[in-house]
Amino acid sequence: MTAPVFVVEHFDAGGGGRYVLDGPEGRHAVSVKRLRPGEDVVLTDGAGRWADCVVLDTEGKDRLIVQLDSVTEEPPEEPRVTVVQALPKGDRGELAVETMTEVGVDTIVPWAAARCITQWKGDRGLKALGKWRATAREAGKQSRRVRFPEVTEAATTKQVAALLAGADFAAVLHESGDEPLATAELPSSGEIVLVVGPEGGVAPEELALFEGAGAKPYRLGRSVLRTSTAGTAAAAVLLARTGRWS
Repeated sequence: MTAPVFVVEHFDAGGGGRYVLDGPEGRHAVSVKRLRPGEDVVLTDGAGRWADCVVLDTEGKDRLIVQLDSVTEEPPEEPRVTVVQALPKGDRGELAVETMTEVGVDTIVPWAAARCITQWKGDRGLKALGKWRATAREAGKQSRRVRFPEVTEAATTKQVAALLAGADFAAVLHESGDEPLATAELPSSGEIVLVVGPEGGVAPEELALFEGAGAKPYRLGRSVLRTSTAGTAAAAVLLARTGRWS
């Protein structure tokens, strides 16, 4: 298994490359993971910069002392995969974010579709967005990523259409699609944008708007997936076919 990942705000090490991981991350490393001298850890800012480190010592319950020698920059993946995720009910949104992060999605766009039962408004919307972003961060650490997905502000249907219009490949998961996503011609670079509708499906007027923006409807298979799992399954198909999983 690869080394556990911890998030840092900077990589400024002291003399001899000694770095102190403290705060919530340090507490998790010392009191929960119970790391000991000689074990490997990875520090990352979640934006592509990371460092392999070796534990030197611990102090108290929340300070991990590591040896940090150099910082590496991981370039963004190509092609980038963005999933526009309609707002699911309950905690299924966090489930979708968690699993899409694990498979490797680069950007997640919450979408207030016409048929969404859940609506993000006011403080409730800010709280829900915060949960999605926290989930992406924790899932990024768990899956050993050093470049976590961006979770954007919630988008309107018009904003989604504009995003699709600028993509190198745009698709909407929909049962009306004649072509399976598994056989679609995909670009080797640029931006792939995929729309996942709500439990009630993408409304006809939304589908027409998206098609006008250049997004064709595609199907995954014979079975119908829930909105909380469809994005993950579709992203896996795309990532495998673009070579990002090879």
